[in-house]
Amino acid sequence: RLQESRERLSVCSKLCYAVGGAPYQITGCALGFFLQIYLLDVAQVDAFYASIILFAGRVWDAITDPMVGFFISKTPWTRFGRLMPWIMFSTPFAIISYFLIWFVPDISTGQVMWYLVFYCAFQTLVTCFHVPYSALTMFISREQSERDSATAYRMTVEVLGSVLGTAIQGQIVGKADTPCVGSPFFFGLTNSSVAMDELNMTHDTESLTDTRNAYMIAAGVIGGLYILCALILLLGVRERRESSELQSDEPVSFFQGLKLVMNHGPYIKLIAGFLFTSLAFMLLEGNFALFCTYTLGFRNEFQNILLAIMLSATLTIPFWQWFLTRFGKKTAVYIGISSAIPFLIVVVVLDSNLFVTYVVAVAAGISVAAAFLLPWSMLPDVVDDFKLQHPSSHGHEAIFFSFYVFFTKFTAGVSLGISTLSLDFAGYQTRGCSQPGQVNFTLKMLVSAVPVGLILLSLLLFKLYPIDEDKRKKNKKALQDLRHESNSSSESDNTELASIV
Repeated sequence: RLQESRERLSVCSKLCYAVGGAPYQITGCALGFFLQIYLLDVAQVDAFYASIILFAGRVWDAITDPMVGFFISKTPWTRFGRLMPWIMFSTPFAIISYFLIWFVPDISTGQVMWYLVFYCAFQTLVTCFHVPYSALTMFISREQSERDSATAYRMTVEVLGSVLGTAIQGQIVGKADTPCVGSPFFFGLTNSSVAMDELNMTHDTESLTDTRNAYMIAAGVIGGLYILCALILLLGVRERRESSELQSDEPVSFFQGLKLVMNHGPYIKLIAGFLFTSLAFMLLEGNFALFCTYTLGFRNEFQNILLAIMLSATLTIPFWQWFLTRFGKKTAVYIGISSAIPFLIVVVVLDSNLFVTYVVAVAAGISVAAAFLLPWSMLPDVVDDFKLQHPSSHGHEAIFFSFYVFFTKFTAGVSLGISTLSLDFAGYQTRGCSQPGQVNFTLKMLVSAVPVGLILLSLLLFKLYPIDEDKRKKNKKALQDLRHESNSSSESDNTELASIV
């Protein structure tokens, strides 16, 4: 009991730790919801090239996760820790590259390369922030209950960060009137329509400039929040080396550790389940703005609908934390993630209705909260299970977390690239006031049918996940006993050495 009391984290420490998760979610949510529509309708990048940017950026982002995990495992401990220096030095460069993503360069050629370079640069730098931050979960306390509690704080703040990202980006950009171009079918070929087109061109150009400025203002505000959150994390959290290691541990090389991690059955089954869950929500996130704008016809309301989803998710995080402690994490997975299915079906089956859309958005946010919380709450259980099976191996926390992120990001990149490319094949009209029927049908598939199928597949995979509540409690007790034996052995060795001296 005395040892557990020493391991307890203060509320202030948990809050400072939780705030560190906000930058990744704020920027990720802004990019996830708005980058596709920004590239297509504001930067006016062709849909084919936009799909290349989104695909390449996401895939590169996925590749950098295990790379950063490898370099972290080789990083020596400093007086600031092993993880904190990565967070410290990546922050300023990440903010610069993030701002340049939302800047439209005045160049006739090379625009696609501009967005590709800075999108990939930002993904690399934010990975240098987020992978060590994720692994920090194992270095703030040895107590599983304290880590779970800190994870709940973190998920609450991260969903709040998603709300901030959605609100800042959506409300600032939403105030700008992005001009749309009517279908050429309605213009005809008369001189009067051509003259009207020329008359509106100046107004459209000014409106488009205002929209571009709004995106840069939003990027500046989000960059300021990124700095603030990073400072709170660096000043308020202490990285504890002893929290993750047994005193008898011997280091194992990265590639040996990678082989051990990838052969650990519970880890593979867990990431397989959340792989398809993340894929479903990534497809929904990436195409929802276009779906609301064109299929539902809510051009001036989509940012508020997104905000309703994220606010609902924020408010229900504490409920899911209580639920998983009361009924177990596997039960929370089944109920929480499957609850999104009926609402994803309703939003495309019913006729376009703003009130119904808001109700569905609030209900869907409940499932989003579960999808946010559960992966990061269950990963530490897998790490503990691994330590029991390999007590002489340590330092692989970054591998566990980085490869989980790698798989989810890689598949998300493939899915977003394919979805944007499918919109191009369906005949997507850049800056169109409306879209052809094939585009609307494609959007319905991307935000409803495909995510529902992926969620059902993930639920089947979770049946194979072996760590239930009984197994988790047994692992916790066994790990405590192992640490107690290790510490007792070390203390007896020190006592014997002192008596000899």
